[in-house]
Amino acid sequence: MPLKRYFQKGLIEAGCDEAGRGCLAGPVFAASVILPAGFRHPLLNDSKQVTEEHRYELRPVIEQRAIAWAVAMIDHEEIDRINILKASFKAMHLAIDQLTTRPELLLIDGHIFPPYFGIVHECVIGGDAKYASIAAASILAKTYRDDYMMRIHEEYPQYGWNENKGYGTASHRKQIKENGLSPYHRKTFGICKEVNNQNPATPTVM
Repeated sequence: MPLKRYFQKGLIEAGCDEAGRGCLAGPVFAASVILPAGFRHPLLNDSKQVTEEHRYELRPVIEQRAIAWAVAMIDHEEIDRINILKASFKAMHLAIDQLTTRPELLLIDGHIFPPYFGIVHECVIGGDAKYASIAAASILAKTYRDDYMMRIHEEYPQYGWNENKGYGTASHRKQIKENGLSPYHRKTFGICKEVNNQNPATPTVM
């Protein structure tokens, strides 16, 4: 089914999505995108349904053709302080703050969202596979977060962030058990919380 181009015709709509919510390490990123009314691209879809190659092919197209777009992040330390749900919402709000065109409606991927002052919103479960603007936001959030994880992989290559991007794969969890936590791990998440409670030594750069 092709992506819908708008929720309510005639309004300036911004799609919003996040990436990295379920990770054990690194920040959460969010993006907000306002697409022109006639925007179409055959590769555009939910970032989870698009290959890495195609995500990076789409990113400059979205950035060049969008009426406005913005990306924001909340780091792992703040995630631990305020929790990942609040951090995801804050990242979305920060991305909306940066838009150079003010939207009249926000399309949010998910089922809940704290209102953004002065702009109505519509939550859409699975919205990144339904609306073009949310799909575009998912592509930007995912690629910018992946770029970040690739950079910090250079500091701590033992965790394999170039492959797992901070998600809790079996290999990543194994490396946490063997090496302890890096400074980029979320200490309130799953196995990271268990290991942190054991006060492991911070791993050295390899």
